[in-house]
Amino acid sequence: MSDKIVYVDVETLRNFMVDVFVGSGVPREDADICAEVLITSDVWGIDSHGIQRLKMYYDRIKEGIQFPVTKISIINEGPTTALVDGGNGMGHVVAYRSMQMAIEKAKNYGTGAVAVRNSSHYGIAGYYAMMAVKEGMIGMAITNARPSVAPTFGVEPLLGTNPLTFGCPTDEKFPFLIDCATSIIQRGKVEVLDRAGEPTPEGLVIGTNGESLLDTKAILRDLVAGSAALLPLGGAGETWGGHKGYGYSTLVEILCAALGGGPYLRGLSAGDKGEKTPYRLGHFFLAINVSSFTSLEEFKKTAGNIVRELRNSKKAPGQARIYTAGEKEYEKQRERMKTGIPINPNLQKDILSMKKELGLNQYQFPF
Repeated sequence: MSDKIVYVDVETLRNFMVDVFVGSGVPREDADICAEVLITSDVWGIDSHGIQRLKMYYDRIKEGIQFPVTKISIINEGPTTALVDGGNGMGHVVAYRSMQMAIEKAKNYGTGAVAVRNSSHYGIAGYYAMMAVKEGMIGMAITNARPSVAPTFGVEPLLGTNPLTFGCPTDEKFPFLIDCATSIIQRGKVEVLDRAGEPTPEGLVIGTNGESLLDTKAILRDLVAGSAALLPLGGAGETWGGHKGYGYSTLVEILCAALGGGPYLRGLSAGDKGEKTPYRLGHFFLAINVSSFTSLEEFKKTAGNIVRELRNSKKAPGQARIYTAGEKEYEKQRERMKTGIPINPNLQKDILSMKKELGLNQYQFPF
């Protein structure tokens, strides 16, 4: 194992993840979906949700928290809507199939909306929004998550990081795509800091007395114990708009739990005695067919004009560039397809342990 960051090419990592999922009992077709979501996160530069998450899924399958074979049931369905039960299977597969369903409905009727219950962590929400974008549609993908975020003026972790994700096509080489949590920082980024051996910056996580917590390893432990909480987007209190992040997070919780009849807030925690149980997450997907409203080309041109005007506006002193959502991911993808994906020493340990346990000796990593 190397004592420094090592870069591994994209296809090698993708194939390794597929084989790890298959070795864990995930059917090959589903393993391809799971690995594609994870490697997309890596090439977009979202390191918190790429191969770093592989060990989490691997462990959860072994512990029975989620099932490797995904059995999806359609509970209710209409021309433009559906309610899906994910059977506590692989969240990536549940989400992929559900957004596919929303897209097909949007092709026929202009819009498609699918609510999901009893699913699991599905990786980056932006992947599913992009599925709609590639079909010339607006895509939205949201999910609730296990409790980790305190409500404004509170200290108890009740809400999940609850991403609110939106994507649409433009006439540029990349879409407008915003995929971010409704908390300042998400658990995955705290895990990235932990792997790097770095402290958590002040003002992102609080303890039971409202004090800012900095010890990353202790934060991860205390989040599970309920004695630490992430802050909503905007931070503590209302001065910097923390109530706005709190409100949007609650919106996500309602769409993901109330529409589907699934658990919410404390109901997404582990069992009462801390036993390993499925998280039973809820998702919501929306596809809007642009051509049902206006010309797709005209829409893309206007959307492109909007982002270009923003990027070309007057810059703050000392700033060389203004970005719009989706631009950095596009540039990072072009870079990482050439350089490969950075693997830090702690992540190398996880990869080597899974390789050994599953006997995947065909992979000769440079660490």
